[in-house]
Amino acid sequence: MHHLKILYVLCFLAFVASCGSGNQKPSELFDITLEGNKTTLQHGDKLGVSIKNLSDKEIQNVTYKIDGTTLEPDGNKLQFNIQKLGNKKLTASITYDEKTVEIFKNIKVLAAKAPEIYTYTIINEFPHDNRAYTQGLEFYNDTLYEGTGKRGRSFLRSVNYRTGEVLQQVDLDKAYFGEGITILKEKIYQLTWQSGIGFIYDRKELKKLDNFQYGQSKEGWGLTNNGEKLFKSDGSEKIWTLDPETLIEEDYIEIVTNSSIFNETNELEYVDGKIYANVYGKAGVMIIDSYTGAIEGVVNFGGLSDKVTKTKNWVATDNVLNGIAYHPQRKTFFVTGKEWDKLFEVQIHKK
Repeated sequence: MHHLKILYVLCFLAFVASCGSGNQKPSELFDITLEGNKTTLQHGDKLGVSIKNLSDKEIQNVTYKIDGTTLEPDGNKLQFNIQKLGNKKLTASITYDEKTVEIFKNIKVLAAKAPEIYTYTIINEFPHDNRAYTQGLEFYNDTLYEGTGKRGRSFLRSVNYRTGEVLQQVDLDKAYFGEGITILKEKIYQLTWQSGIGFIYDRKELKKLDNFQYGQSKEGWGLTNNGEKLFKSDGSEKIWTLDPETLIEEDYIEIVTNSSIFNETNELEYVDGKIYANVYGKAGVMIIDSYTGAIEGVVNFGGLSDKVTKTKNWVATDNVLNGIAYHPQRKTFFVTGKEWDKLFEVQIHKK
């Protein structure tokens, strides 16, 4: 009888153990290993990849994906030619014992090369309202539209850029801190900073048509468009893509160099597939591939603020470069800063 009890206990323990192994998480069975144990790599890198078998299961097949796109292996190597860069999950679908499970590894895929350095040549200087805390700047034909910040003095206006004359203006409620603007199909879209809300106006009359709420994006910083979609920065490493009709955040890119993931993109301007982005608090503008997120160039606007009249309330860390607009007919950029008394027309070129 005693022997039967021992046999029963042993059988019960074996049964529990077998049930436990069947309930193991996929990450307890397998692990993805990249050559050199890398988790940060660059676009186009070709690295050895393998599945570490933690449970001696017989693997029949492995498929690797990033962002839902299958990476075709070359032998035991994967080439990381992916559409969008930044923080990624390398997913492995593993088939074993007629079962399929998925595991993943968090990686960073950065730009293949360092940004090129650009500089500028001033073509013209025009007057600019030094009470305007510039957050958004954009041309429609030959008229300049500007959105500003600071609670109690945020507004949206149209301006004769040559003279500084205000053509039309609508003031925001004192509760809102205005941010970036963009114009698409006779509508002006304007962000606010931390209120989680944006406004839509009729371009001709600056009459407010509607409001919209943010989705996953943290805040409202910069705004631009490519003729079909809106691009929105929120102070993080992401630039969001929005449907202009529903204002739903459909997708995003992450901003990267060859060495790091970047954040604090501010005012935005879209030109020929590139997003030109002010860097918050810096005298620089990034040139970003709007498809991959790679920072392809950096425009050094150092020295431009020296040409601006400093008021007694001037604060170097606050009255910074911000506001960039492209004039498609003149094929030049117009830049200014927060409470600057000048608007500069510039040509951007490699250093």
